[in-house]
Amino acid sequence: MAHPYHHAVRPARLFGGEPADYLAIHNWFDESKAHLADVRHRALRHHSEGIFLCEAIFGATMTNSAGKVVPVRTVGEQHVKDDLGWIPTVKDWLQHLDVQPWMGRTPFRPQTDEQHAGGSGPPDDQQHEAAAPLGR
Repeated sequence: MAHPYHHAVRPARLFGGEPADYLAIHNWFDESKAHLADVRHRALRHHSEGIFLCEAIFGATMTNSAGKVVPVRTVGEQHVKDDLGWIPTVKDWLQHLDVQPWMGRTPFRPQTDEQHAGGSGPPDDQQHEAAAPLGR
């Protein structure tokens, strides 16, 4: 669906109340569009862990404007199913991610402002020794 509002219309039809009752949940799922405006944004929250995180943030249930108590997890599950057709796991998303060298432990450490300005940071060889893996 193109906009969180359109997601919010569906639970309003299913459970009663107004779309505005559900909009915060759907905005949360699609918040990552602000940082990656294509379908890959869904990898951050459109999975089983994202649904349980949504429940942890918004509570196990919500009461809509019609006074009906609605499970937040059900609203989250419907959002993901509407977008993907099923509920993947985090593994389903991440197994397609190519591992890059920067993702692992590396001796690289960003310079502090003091070091960059010629201040009193440890010499470069001490920086690399401190960053070396344990047991070396």
